[in-house]
Amino acid sequence: MIRIVFPEQENGIIKAATKEAREKFEDFEPIFVNSLEEACEKVKNKEADALVGGIDYTSRDVILSARDIIGKKDETFSASFVLEKDDSVYVLGDAAACKNPTEDQLFDITLQTYKTAKAVLKTEPKVAMLSFSTLGSGGSDPSIMRIRNVVNRIHEKYPEIAIDGELQLDAAIDKTIGDKKAPGSTVAGQANVLIAPDLNTGNILYKAMERFGGFVAAGPILQGFNAPLSDLSRGSSKEDVLKVIEIELKLARLNAA
Repeated sequence: MIRIVFPEQENGIIKAATKEAREKFEDFEPIFVNSLEEACEKVKNKEADALVGGIDYTSRDVILSARDIIGKKDETFSASFVLEKDDSVYVLGDAAACKNPTEDQLFDITLQTYKTAKAVLKTEPKVAMLSFSTLGSGGSDPSIMRIRNVVNRIHEKYPEIAIDGELQLDAAIDKTIGDKKAPGSTVAGQANVLIAPDLNTGNILYKAMERFGGFVAAGPILQGFNAPLSDLSRGSSKEDVLKVIEIELKLARLNAA
């Protein structure tokens, strides 16, 4: 069984989502506690495999408790969202944690989000590094150089990862535009993993996809910690929580393998 701890047992959305999840996932076992600190201790002591919190706590509360009690696996920590609508599924990072990433932090965020995507996507991840520019169309800018350096480092160290950038959003996800703006790219027009250049961009983009685009946004999925963790948006619906539980189960199964 995969044990997921919830620090907000009295929340009606959590109650409804965990009840439905018990019926849907045979290996799901919820654990309910009375505080975020107690939930983190359960994970630290291996009494729970994952944590889902945040619907009644701020992101700062969840992230700092996780950092101080559960601990970090990587120097950088970040957060991604899984966005679904009909047959379209995207993984977007970072949308909730790292405000103005350095090149090294952006490198870590990209790899962390790729690993999350490997766990949750049914197809191979194709990573687009988002920008206002597509492969030089925006001229020279520090944010563009940071992206290009990250892409080059990943190509050198992890040649198996399909990644390209810098790419504008339309060039990243629309095949016709991708072919026109970035001919020959193996990612342009086909991206299913989107890496934002900073937190402003990532947070605005996920909320726009959710509110204007009708996507179900599952997350934030916290990355870089010693266990699978999620920091729910305080506006999460029951469907959002169910999707997060499904994702955390997948990540916990991989951890246990």
